[in-house]
Amino acid sequence: MTEYGRGPGTEPWHPEDPLYGDAGWGAQAAHAGQQYPYGGQPQHPQYDGWSQDQQPHYGGQQYPQYDGQGQQHFDPQQTGQHPHPQQHQGGWDATGTHGHVPYAADPGDPYGQHPVAYGAEQPDLYGTEDAYPPPQPPGHRDPQGDDEPPLPPEDEDDTTARPERRGKGRKPVKSKKGRTGCALMVVVLVFGGGLGGVAYFGYQFYKNRFAPAPDYAGSGNGETVTVEIPKGAVGADIGRKLKEAGVVQSIDAFVSAQLANPKGKSLQDGVYTLQKHMSAASAVELMLSPKSRNNLIIAEGSRNAAVYALIDKRLKLANGTTQKVAAKEYKSLGLPAWALNHPGLKDPLEGFLFPSSYAVGKDQKPKDVLKAMVGRANDKYTALGLDKKASEVGLDSPWQLLTAASLVQAEGKTHDDFRKMAEVIYNRLKPDNTETNQLLQFDSTYNYLKGASNIHISEKEINGDRSPYNTYTNKGLPPGPIGNPGDEALNAALSPTHDGWMYFVATDGMNKTEFARTNAEFEKLKDKFNASSGN
Repeated sequence: MTEYGRGPGTEPWHPEDPLYGDAGWGAQAAHAGQQYPYGGQPQHPQYDGWSQDQQPHYGGQQYPQYDGQGQQHFDPQQTGQHPHPQQHQGGWDATGTHGHVPYAADPGDPYGQHPVAYGAEQPDLYGTEDAYPPPQPPGHRDPQGDDEPPLPPEDEDDTTARPERRGKGRKPVKSKKGRTGCALMVVVLVFGGGLGGVAYFGYQFYKNRFAPAPDYAGSGNGETVTVEIPKGAVGADIGRKLKEAGVVQSIDAFVSAQLANPKGKSLQDGVYTLQKHMSAASAVELMLSPKSRNNLIIAEGSRNAAVYALIDKRLKLANGTTQKVAAKEYKSLGLPAWALNHPGLKDPLEGFLFPSSYAVGKDQKPKDVLKAMVGRANDKYTALGLDKKASEVGLDSPWQLLTAASLVQAEGKTHDDFRKMAEVIYNRLKPDNTETNQLLQFDSTYNYLKGASNIHISEKEINGDRSPYNTYTNKGLPPGPIGNPGDEALNAALSPTHDGWMYFVATDGMNKTEFARTNAEFEKLKDKFNASSGN
């Protein structure tokens, strides 16, 4: 009889144990797994005296088999080992019990259908941290008695309760039914949400494309409001300003009304006096009427002195307030570098208060208004390329070109003669001019100096003034612009005629200007002027 040793904290097995003695599996039988006495705690016998050929096999797990009497035995084919050759003949072992013949592999048992050949390469389930149960050396028994055997393979007909398995060796199998239910719920939610989203966006599409935009009814609620429309604002930009001020109910309604009005595209920037809660159509109509416009209009050719007075009046300031601000702040208003540091100027801002329509509200400051005007002049002069085109007309700088344009604006009576007037200026400035010897001889420059508009100036008066703005006594251009030229005068200065014009006379004293190439032709025009004026 092979002697059984004792593990730490264990008791010898009882002789009635079916594995006790020489006649059963015996001490030489390969015991590679753990066993439960049926319904009891796991036992871990420790074997002494194992030979090299009799070491327990740890290549795979054993699963206990149960016979009809509830007795437990191991199928050698499931452990990958051959039955021990010293089995008793006749089928009876030394205990008097019948030796059980191992059952054939159950077709439903994945472990039984694929026995592992002895010595074949097998997966090492004990070589990783996640193996369950953890590898134990021969003869070891867990002193805590917590080790549990692996679960036997499931049998559809087996209703025996399985012992719970602890540890992380195998994850619990989720119910397919539960997963199917969850998946179905997700599909329903996604499908339902998708239908809801499609319905919502479809409604929004319909509302945006076909439903009328929100709009007030009538011509307003009687509450007036001032709205400033900035330069360059169109369509939706104007509608947004009106909606913010409470004039119209929606931007789309205003855009639709503007497009429906034949004159709608002619809406301009400016300050408008409107009412709150107006229908979009009535707002467009009122904005097209001069009654709603509240802009400050600067006419072409206006001198700065006149512009300052208009700003004072609009802002309800004392006369001269804006002119003082201009004299003090002109360098901080945004003038280009080429417009600074010119000596002898009457007003350094002259020529930069560009003729246009300006939205001037009652809460604005003079400096803000002046800065807006200078900014618009800068935009215009940059777009025309004054700084690059001066040399094309024989001038030295954009400052001279702007000055020439101001003379064209002041001397031209109609837009038709602006280009001829520009040629007269350039021809008289030429060094080889023997007709006037580079003298412009313009009344407009002298009148600018005096702040007047007198066309009847005596020779004595003119010859007695040596101011740089007197072009009768000083050759070349005046120190700077004498007014604020508009678009047509600027374009004429950039593109003069080339017909040889040297003289001009306002023969009717008012609106009709005639031109001459020679002094003789000029004398005839003077006679015509004298006759029309009664001289």
